[in-house]
Amino acid sequence: MKPKIAAPAPAPTRRSRRPVPIDVPVLDRLSLRIPSGQKTIVSGVVATPARLRRRIRELARSIQDDFGNREWVVVALLNGSVLFVADLVRELHGPLILDFIGVSSYGDGTESGKLVYTKDLKFEVAGRDVLVVDDILDTGRTLSEVIRRLKSLGARRVRSCVLLDKPSRRVVKQGADYIGFQIPDWFVVGYGLDYAERYRHLPFIGVLRPEVIAAAARERVR
Repeated sequence: MKPKIAAPAPAPTRRSRRPVPIDVPVLDRLSLRIPSGQKTIVSGVVATPARLRRRIRELARSIQDDFGNREWVVVALLNGSVLFVADLVRELHGPLILDFIGVSSYGDGTESGKLVYTKDLKFEVAGRDVLVVDDILDTGRTLSEVIRRLKSLGARRVRSCVLLDKPSRRVVKQGADYIGFQIPDWFVVGYGLDYAERYRHLPFIGVLRPEVIAAAARERVR
C-alpha cells in the first residue's frame, strides 16, 4: 500500500491559473571548448555547469511563485532527471514531497519506442498539486503518458518542468509549463542524459559524437 499523506487544504482561487511563461533560451550553437578528456565523446558543449546552475535558479523562482507555500508533490522521471531534480529541489522553498516514477522508452538506441513503466509512485497523489520533472521533451509521448497517469490517479493539478525541449522531434501535442533550454535535433548526453546508460555523470550537456553511436552499434551486433 502506498504511504498516505495528509490531505491538502483547498487551493486559493488565484493559484488555479496557468503559470506565466518565462523566456526560454534557445541553444543552437555549440561551444568548442570541450573539457579535457571528453573530446572523444562530445563534439561540443550545449550548456556548461555554470549555465545550468543559473538557469535552474531561474526555473525555481518561477515555479515557487506559481506554487507558493502550499505543499505539493514533485514527481521526477527516472533515470535522466535525477541530477536535474536534485539541483532544482534545493532551490525551492516550502513544503514538498519528492517521489520518482520509472518510464523507459529508449532502451539502448536513439529512437523512442514503446513506453514501459519500471517503477511506480510511492506516495498517493490524489487531490494534490503535482510537478512532473523530466530531463528532455522530444516526441512528447513520455510526458503526455505520465501526465495522463497522474490525472487518472486523481492529482488535482499537474504542471510539468523539463530541462531541455526539442520541438523538432514532437509527434504528439504536448508542451511543458517550465522549460530550461530549447535545442535543435541534437543527441545530447551529460547531466543525467545518457546514451545506452553511459555519460550521465558528465557535469555539462554536450552533443554526442556520431562515431560513438556507430561504435556502440557495432558492439551490439557482435
